Amino acid sequence: MSDHEEIIIDEWDLKLDKMLVELKNCQESNSLKSCTPCSQFFECELRKRYVIAVYESMNKGSGGGFEF
Repeated sequence: MSDHEEIIIDEWDLKLDKMLVELKNCQESNSLKSCTPCSQFFECELRKRYVIAVYESMNKGSGGGFEF
């Protein structure tokens, strides 16, 4: 990358960064290193919002669903 190249952070990346901070804060407040051992793993709204933010940052808001 040259010295004159700009790094562009879009709205989806900003939202993802914000959600990651919230998720990490929650993990730390519960003395966890990940969400996996949490008793609320499947019901957690924060984690669900984080997963959506990850997906939206990958598709840049182009819509569609994701199935596994």
